[in-house]
Amino acid sequence: MAVDMTLTEINPAQMLVLKSFANVSSEEELCALMKTLRDFYAQRLEKELDHLWTDGTLDQIRLDELQSEHLRTPYRG
Repeated sequence: MAVDMTLTEINPAQMLVLKSFANVSSEEELCALMKTLRDFYAQRLEKELDHLWTDGTLDQIRLDELQSEHLRTPYRG
């Protein structure tokens, strides 16, 4: 499998994250920064899930279906 190693420009958000991690000086700061990023994405995910629920794309029936669905990619041997 070939890996695409095309160079791309770093966007402003990526640069901000890189600079933020570059200024971390302790394990505690790293944990706090990582928690902030996790919280940010969890909030975005919850907002999107609320939207899907409100517009009817997602409901309890669909959640029940997803619970028993096998979504893992099969291993290639």
